[in-house]
Amino acid sequence: MRPADDDAERYNPFTGRRLVAGVVDVSPFAAQLGLEPPRFCECCGRRMVVQVSPDGWWAKCSRHGVTDSADLGRR
Repeated sequence: MRPADDDAERYNPFTGRRLVAGVVDVSPFAAQLGLEPPRFCECCGRRMVVQVSPDGWWAKCSRHGVTDSADLGRR
């Protein structure tokens, strides 16, 4: 997945809500513990296709490509 520019809008990968400076956005508890894969693209907020396996996960945004837990060091 391509990282968003610093001035671009960002979205919560677990809720899909747009992140606003100065506003606290609470993620689900399982996501905070690292037990849940992202469900929404951080760059555009679109719902992603997610595949979970025993050793990790991958998530695909139709616009920004694939993110893999191995790429993030979580596998």
